[in-house]
Amino acid sequence: MTDPDPKTHTDSKPAGGDRVLRAITDDGAFRVITVESSRTVRAAIEAQRPQGDLALLFADLITGSILVRETMSPDQRVQIILQAEDHTSRMVADSNPDVSPWTRGLVQLAPKASTFDLGAEARLQVARRLYNGSLHQGVVAVPASGGISGALMSYMQTSEQVVSMIAVGTYGQGDAMCAGGYIVQLLPDVGEGPLMVMTERLKDFASMTPLLEKRMAEPRALLSELLYGMPYTEVGESGHGFGCNCSEERILFGLSTLPRTDVQHLSEQGEVLEIACDYCRRQYKIAPAKLRGLLEQN
Repeated sequence: MTDPDPKTHTDSKPAGGDRVLRAITDDGAFRVITVESSRTVRAAIEAQRPQGDLALLFADLITGSILVRETMSPDQRVQIILQAEDHTSRMVADSNPDVSPWTRGLVQLAPKASTFDLGAEARLQVARRLYNGSLHQGVVAVPASGGISGALMSYMQTSEQVVSMIAVGTYGQGDAMCAGGYIVQLLPDVGEGPLMVMTERLKDFASMTPLLEKRMAEPRALLSELLYGMPYTEVGESGHGFGCNCSEERILFGLSTLPRTDVQHLSEQGEVLEIACDYCRRQYKIAPAKLRGLLEQN
C-alpha cells in the first residue's frame, strides 16, 4: 500500500449502484454481510481487459476486497494482492472508503503468460489500515480447491482470528455479468445448536453460481436466503462502485521522484508526455512547462 492516502485527493468519482447490507441474527450468534458488486466488477474489467476465466478470477478478487473492508475496517483502505504460481503475475484489488466507497483493480501478467496459474505457490496477501495508522498484513496460500473464497476464509481465520464462512462469485460476461458474495461471522454468543443449523444451511450456498444464475445477487434477497427462518435485524446499508484516486498531481509527484537528469531530458524533448493510469486507464497529458516546473522546484 504505497500510494498516498486516497482521501487526500479523489479526482475520479466512483460509479455507484452496487450495495452492501449488514445484519445480525437476533440470538447474537451470527453477523452477516451481503454484497452485490456487478457494476463495480464490470467497470474494473472494462479498464483492465482480462478475458475468460481470468476475468472471473479478477472479479472475485474485487468482490472479496469489498467484503473484507466492510467486515474488518469499513472506514479504512484494504488492498488484496493475488500472486500466481510463477511469482510474477499478480492481481490487485484496492477497496477504499469515502463518502461513496469505491474499489479499483489491476491485472499484471508475466511476459508471455496467457493464464493465471493458482498452483501450490500461489499466495493471497491482505493489507489493511488500522485506526491508529499502522498497517496490518497477512499472507496465506491459495487452497487447491475453493479459489478466492477459500483463500479469504483462510486469511480471516489465521490472520484476523475470526471464524468466517465466505463465498464470492461471478456469472455471465459483458454487460450481463453479475457478481456478489457474503460473509457469515461467528460471534462469541453462538451456541452449538445455531452453529449446526447454519453449517448445514451454508452447504447449499458454498457456491454463489446457482444464486447468480437466478439473478439473486441483490443483497437483501441474498440475506433472506441465507437466514431463512432465522430472526435477524438489518444494522446497516451502504453503496459502493468503481473509482480511482488518480490525478495529474499524483502523476507529477511520481515524476518528481525520477532522477533530475531524466526529468530534464523529458523536458528538453519539448513534447507533451502522455501517461495512463494503470488502474482506470485515464489518460494524462503533461506539458513540458510542468516538467520544467518540477526542475525549478528541485
